This record gives sequence, C-alpha cells and structure tokens, in this order.
Amino acid sequence: MDLFPVSDAILETILKLATQRSDASEVYFLSNEDTPIEFENNRLKTLQTKALQGVALRVMCNGRMGFASSTDLTRLEDLVDAAVQTAEIGSPVEFEFAQNFRHSENGKGSDYVPPTTESLVQAGDRLIQQVHDYNPDILVDVGFHVRSSTSKIVTSQEVYAEQTSQTTSASIGGNLVRGEDFLNIQSYDVWRNQAPDTDRILSTLLQKYRWAEQNATISSGTYPVYFTPRAAASAIVGLFGTILSGQAVLQKSSPLADKLGETLFDARLTLFEDPSLGINACTFDDEGTPTSRKAFIENGTVASFYWDRRWAARAERASTGNGFRSGLSRPYPDTVNLCIQPGQTSTADLIAGISEGIIVDQVLGAGQSNQLAGEFSVNLDLGYKVENGQIVGRVKNTMVAGSIFEAFQNLVDFSDTAEWLGGSYSIPAMLFSQLGVAARQ
Repeated sequence: MDLFPVSDAILETILKLATQRSDASEVYFLSNEDTPIEFENNRLKTLQTKALQGVALRVMCNGRMGFASSTDLTRLEDLVDAAVQTAEIGSPVEFEFAQNFRHSENGKGSDYVPPTTESLVQAGDRLIQQVHDYNPDILVDVGFHVRSSTSKIVTSQEVYAEQTSQTTSASIGGNLVRGEDFLNIQSYDVWRNQAPDTDRILSTLLQKYRWAEQNATISSGTYPVYFTPRAAASAIVGLFGTILSGQAVLQKSSPLADKLGETLFDARLTLFEDPSLGINACTFDDEGTPTSRKAFIENGTVASFYWDRRWAARAERASTGNGFRSGLSRPYPDTVNLCIQPGQTSTADLIAGISEGIIVDQVLGAGQSNQLAGEFSVNLDLGYKVENGQIVGRVKNTMVAGSIFEAFQNLVDFSDTAEWLGGSYSIPAMLFSQLGVAARQ
C-alpha cells in the first residue's frame, strides 16, 4: 500500500476557507503508514499495513480558540464548520500561531529503500531459530515495524513547513518458564533510513539470558545501583522531562519551579535536547516553531525549561519549539531527543568497581511514585546481583527507590558512551553509590 500524501491544494483550500471565517488559522496535516511484521510464541501472527491520514485545524474567532480534526478529506467545509463552532465555547486566545517560517524537504529524500516484508519475515524466522539454538524452551516474540511519516503545517501567518521520516524498528523478546519462575527478556532498537541491525539486538538478548541463568539474592538495604541506559530512561530521565516542562513550572507543580540558575545536581550532569540528531530529528515542532539545541541542566545547574506556544505565552516567554502532538490532537509541551552527556568511565569499569550491589536492566511499567516531586520507585522486571565486580545472577522480587536529587548527589559516574533508545533518548549508563533497595526473599 503506497503512502498517498495530501496535495498542497487541499491544505490551501482548508486554509482559505478557515481564513474567510476566522481571525487566524493553522492547518496541521499528518500521514502515517505502518507495516508490522509480528511473531508471537515462535509463530508469525500479524502482517498487515495500517495507514492514517488526516488534518487538525485550529482557528481563532472573536478572541476564542476553536479546534477540529478529521480523517475525511472530502468534507473540508464540514471540518472548518466544526472548528468555527467550537470556537464559540472555546478557551480565550492566549497566543499567536507561528509566523514567517518556511521549510521544505522536497527533493531532499533519502535514497534508502526499506526492507521488504518478505526479507523481514525471513529475518524473524532466523532470529527465532538463533534463540532456540541457545535454548529451545524459550518462547520467542519478534516484531518489525516499517514506518513512513509526513507532516505539514500551514498558518495564515505565512508558515509552510513539511518534513518526512522513514524508520524501521525491530524487537525481540523471550519468555522462559522454569518451574514457578517466569523470565521475560526484551531487546529493541529503531533506525532511520538504514537497515535494522538484528545481530546486535539478538546478541543483547542472549547476553541478558546468560547473566540470568543463575538466581541470586540480596538483602534489603542501601547499595550501589547501576542503571543500564534503557532502565535509566524509564526510571530516571523521564522524570526530568516531566519537571522541566514549562507547564509544570508555571503551575508550580515542578520542584524546579523557583530553581533556575541553582546547582542542584552533580556537576557532571548535563542534560540537553538536540532535535538535529537521531531518529526523531526535526527542524520544527508540530506548531511550526523552529526547533533548536538547548541545555536544561548544565554542569548540575538548572539552565532552562521547555515551552509550547500556549504555555510560553502564559509565562510571557517565547516558545522553545516544544509543541508536539499525539496523532491529530492539540499540541502540548514535550521534548525530543533528550540527551545526557557521557562520563569518563567504561561500562566494564563501573561494574568492576561494585563490591556488592545490583544492576537495573528492565523495570515494570514507568515505575515512578511521584513524578512531580522527582521521586522514583521501580520494581525490577530484570536485574542482576553484582559481587566483587562480577555479575553473579538474576535478582527477583526487588525494588529500587529514591529521588533524582538524592541519586545525583551520589553519582559515581556515567559510562563513557551513550546509547540511543527508541529514537527518544541518548543516555549513558549510570552508577549511583547508594540507593534504597527492598528485596522480598
């Protein structure tokens, strides 16, 4: 099924109709195509292309905001009618739509040809066999997603911008039942304009199984805790995304609300956003505001927050290009490509320096107990015991708790390399000298 992007003529028609009936208007177009190839319990389960195409329209009428969205592009006047009608009961206008920005990727597309469905089915069969070569009792799940996306935005204030992306993701997971012990291990990655590296995700999965072959125990107490990049993203770094939001700052629900310019963390912590990098690289956000690199925490000091247009206007600030959407929804403040600057110590040396402690690899759910306070409490889905610098086995029924303020006051170091995680984060591993560990024997 080919992606069929809407013609610019339709966008221009919507904008013209909306402009005739409003004081200002913004048209956001999104077209997605996703081909999933999914294996479950060693067998091919899903093979069907899905597509979404639609438009979201915001209008300003008599000082109020209206919104409507539709996936039916044959009824443009109905779309405009709906947006204008909602403006009658909409919230007061607090900001202006983006102005005077042009960006086009026409003629700049990649020459990359995504893998065929047939080749990915063969790759899935091969991955299952390779896992079974290690242990035939493992029930293997494999998933590939080949995605293409195009977004465009136009406003009555001379904005026209469009961007495209083409990604392939691959995941492999295994379920192993040993008596009453259920072990689920996952490995995942995503690539933009390049073929998936299935050998790497397979190697990661098998290494995790080898480390988990033996069970180990640990008593409740305070220990060194090492977070792999993936676990750190789930348990810790996502908290920064919450409390650095301009919305949380303005609502006084962020513990950083009055801390701009204060040094609250270890000087080795530099947290920044760089929208020019990675899988989710984007030149502009979903409101047509140009994106830019920005430091949020610099050498341990709170340096800035991020804003979409609405919350920036409420704070009498400028948008930082952080207005993003989920599908055809209204924009909301969010980050893209959160990065932590790596440290000076190799992963092997960080682990070798632990006399007794644990490695957190996979956590159950998001795990945060009080996100707006910067606190986390995570149950380990997969974790390992370290004794005298060696991984000795898997720990079960274990929880790690603390806060980002406590953790980064006890930072041993970051690893010297960062890992891209799902295209959203670039994060090194991190070791903290002491965090609370609760274990049920």
